[in-house]
Amino acid sequence: MTPTQGRPTEGDGSTGGDASEASRGDTVAAVVRQWRTVHPELDTGPMEIIGRVNRCAALLQQAEDAPLRRAGLSRPEFDLLGALRRTGHELTPSDLARETFSSGAAVTKRLKQLTERGLVERRGDTRDRRVAHVRLTDAGRDLVDAILPEQLAYETAVLEVLDPPSQGELSALLAELLSRLEGRMGALRA
Repeated sequence: MTPTQGRPTEGDGSTGGDASEASRGDTVAAVVRQWRTVHPELDTGPMEIIGRVNRCAALLQQAEDAPLRRAGLSRPEFDLLGALRRTGHELTPSDLARETFSSGAAVTKRLKQLTERGLVERRGDTRDRRVAHVRLTDAGRDLVDAILPEQLAYETAVLEVLDPPSQGELSALLAELLSRLEGRMGALRA
């Protein structure tokens, strides 16, 4: 493979631009240029995508969700409440772990905190005492319903850096990537 095979080139509007590109805020472009200097024989294309996805995720997490923060909730806590609200029925902690892509231990900790705040209730299973069923309280449902419009407005404001067609294109590409990764990750780990 040649040093530029499979990679964008200078001046094509992609990540292979000049040094001013990093000063415009794309730190991944600077990292990629550094790796190309050290290992010009390697294709850094995957790093350009995964690095940017990871950097965007980190920045979004650092920004914290203002409406959630004002309500005293973390994003993972809101995700648990949201899963209970959108499914419309009781869920087990295992169901919640799957719905929120969280570990069982993390779900247990969050449920304890949300129960103490009176936002969720747990009840034991009549057939198996090891199983718990979780549901929103009226206060939990009211909180989710009050926060959701404000949270969506906040997320809309965050994404205003992209015009609507670009948002749609990005959403479609991320959906395709996610769908394919969800189908392949088990095989890649083996």
